Amino acid sequence: MKEKLRKRGKKLKQNLGLYLMLSLPLAWYIIFKYIPMYGLQIAFKRFNPSLGIIGSPWAGLTYFKQFFESYYFTDILWNTISLSLFTMAIGFPMPILLALLINEIKSAKFKKFIQNITYVPNFLSVVVIVSMLTLFSNRDYGLFNKLTGSFGIAPVDFMSKPGLFQPLYVFSNVWQFMGFNAIIYIAALSGVDQELYEAASIDGASRMQKIIHISIPCIMNTILILFIMRIGSLMSVGFEKVYLMQNSVTISASEVISTFIYKNGIQKGQFSYSTAVGLFNSVINFVLLVSANFVSKKTTKTSLW
Repeated sequence: MKEKLRKRGKKLKQNLGLYLMLSLPLAWYIIFKYIPMYGLQIAFKRFNPSLGIIGSPWAGLTYFKQFFESYYFTDILWNTISLSLFTMAIGFPMPILLALLINEIKSAKFKKFIQNITYVPNFLSVVVIVSMLTLFSNRDYGLFNKLTGSFGIAPVDFMSKPGLFQPLYVFSNVWQFMGFNAIIYIAALSGVDQELYEAASIDGASRMQKIIHISIPCIMNTILILFIMRIGSLMSVGFEKVYLMQNSVTISASEVISTFIYKNGIQKGQFSYSTAVGLFNSVINFVLLVSANFVSKKTTKTSLW
């Protein structure tokens, strides 16, 4: 027993720097992620700030029933799911395609140039992106109307059309984050054994055949891991951008769970109700994550755990 403790103490001293580095993110997670879970109980209480969390009376599943039975439940749930699925359907494969295309560029300078050009939009804030969308969508001088006008289409205010809210949100998201999200795939492709490509060239394989039979299979594990993580956040639609793009005309198509929680929890002070809605959203994400991980592990042997 003493020998084991001595060996562990020796390893601890040898890796002390690594443990100290680990302690900072670990402390951050404990303070900002785990300790706040204590407050989730207000979803089951009639929370009164003057009484505190412990002193507030229990309400059971009252607030969950209130949300499920509300007339706006199906609309908000559908908006959240449809927007997230649309975003994933367009936004998830685009970084993969970009990484594959960049990997095929032979010139190192041109490859670096393309990477920088596609990566720059990631540094723009959400406020700037929405401001750009507002300017581009302007009925009188907006870029979108200039383009559609060249085909004889009458000018419209794109930001005031409920049916255009999701396309504007999704494609602007793709433009902003495609380059940043492609980095991990580019890194994975850089680790592919070049002898595989050389052997394929000797066998007469075309570029497309190399991509299909070498590049994609070699990064499939990375794709699956990121896909599982994306499934686990399916219900977590970005709050800031949706809220900034919202207006009284598009509210029917743009109200999602995250904006609903903000309006009821922060603006209206319905803390217990908004916590119940947020907890429902988190449970759905957790179930989706576990399910996606289970299916992937059974079918492809690739999983998060």
